[in-house]
Amino acid sequence: MKKKIYIIAGIAVLGAIGGIYFFAGSSEAVDQKVKAQKGFFEIVVTTTGELQALNMENINAPEELRGRNVRIADIKILDLVPEGTVVDSGDYVGALDRSSLDNSMKTTETELEQIKAQYENALVDTSLNLQQMRDNIQNLLFALEESKITMEQSVYEPPATQRKAKNDYDKALRNYEQDLQRYTLRQEQESGKIKDIQIKLSRKENEYNDMLDLISRFTIYAPKPGMVIYLKEWGGSKRKVGSTVSPWDRTIATLPDLSVMVSKTYVNEVDISKIRTGQTVRLGVDAFPDKKYTGLVTDVANVGEQLKNSDAKVFEVLVRMNQSDSILRPSMTTSNEILISTIPDVVYVPLEALYADSVPFVYRTNGTKQVVIPGEMNDNFRIIEQGLEEGDEVYLSTPEHPEKFELVGQDLILVIKDRQAKQKEEALRQEREKNQNDNRRGGFNMPGQGGMGPGGNRPRGGGGGNRRN
Repeated sequence: MKKKIYIIAGIAVLGAIGGIYFFAGSSEAVDQKVKAQKGFFEIVVTTTGELQALNMENINAPEELRGRNVRIADIKILDLVPEGTVVDSGDYVGALDRSSLDNSMKTTETELEQIKAQYENALVDTSLNLQQMRDNIQNLLFALEESKITMEQSVYEPPATQRKAKNDYDKALRNYEQDLQRYTLRQEQESGKIKDIQIKLSRKENEYNDMLDLISRFTIYAPKPGMVIYLKEWGGSKRKVGSTVSPWDRTIATLPDLSVMVSKTYVNEVDISKIRTGQTVRLGVDAFPDKKYTGLVTDVANVGEQLKNSDAKVFEVLVRMNQSDSILRPSMTTSNEILISTIPDVVYVPLEALYADSVPFVYRTNGTKQVVIPGEMNDNFRIIEQGLEEGDEVYLSTPEHPEKFELVGQDLILVIKDRQAKQKEEALRQEREKNQNDNRRGGFNMPGQGGMGPGGNRPRGGGGGNRRN
């Protein structure tokens, strides 16, 4: 009995598996079809971005790091409150590593003591030197007085004795005057030397006092109420414990104003020419997929840049959000649909349905290969200016036996060729203008150099997958 049950169950399983393969195979054989639609057609540029506060206040290391008396290149962040911490004005935010400043202070303190000792020694030396000179001058003054008395008493002596007394007096007077002059010069010299040491001492004292004041500011407090957000550096990493600040880059963290947010995004060099300030943007936040927001393009960069780990050039675009929401936080990832234009009452089909050999065409379900004139396109659809009507059914992939489809709409080929000729003529005109401008500036470019030459524009159209455009 059990054996019979097992056999029946095995047959049922094999039947189920066979049914799955049968239906799976039959679904693959069915060609996907879609009808041409008519209505409003939006041209959008879709990007991803990151939320930022429009306005923010930086939490900085002490401004005194830029002082001329402090020479510290890089200082590590020793402690920092967790990102997202809500603080009030004056609350503790973090601390800087004091070790490098402590070492500098010890060196400065030693130098200060040396200069103080040098100053005191200079005062003592000056006092001794000048005292000795003053004693010598006093002795010379006594000698001068004695020679004067001798000269006055020699009037009763022979002329030779009188001349000798007069010479001795003149010599004593000259010695006295010379020593008096030397004393004045030495006094000025010693005074200048002491003044130089005083200046050095004052500078070193100011340097030491500045360091004392600075080290007290290595504990960082919030300048205003807000939410602490770590600063994002150029490479994409955030400034955190272990990161360094410098006198020229003192920001430790930020306090963003969350009432007005912007989405910072990047647009590739192909689409940037479509972006203008004032364009409407539909925004979504990845963290809250049910929330929808709107915004406006407020800033478009004029110069491209190369992002990390990417070879493509991109341009920074800022989108200001129209709404304020307390759940939004800086660094949240956003999706941005920048509305370039809206075209009313047009026929359009998915990009996958459009093909292009020498001319663009679609495969219709009525067995024809219809030539079409494509127009503008977005990420998923393309306008069909001529060749299809609303409700016409087309294949999304190449149907079986495409060679059996009859080509129709040949009259549109002339329109397509006329457009191509005009595009080629316009490309030539632009190339001539470019060369003329280059020649005026002293440069010279051969036609066709520096990018796609005239007629070298590859046709646009079709979509992903099996598009051949």
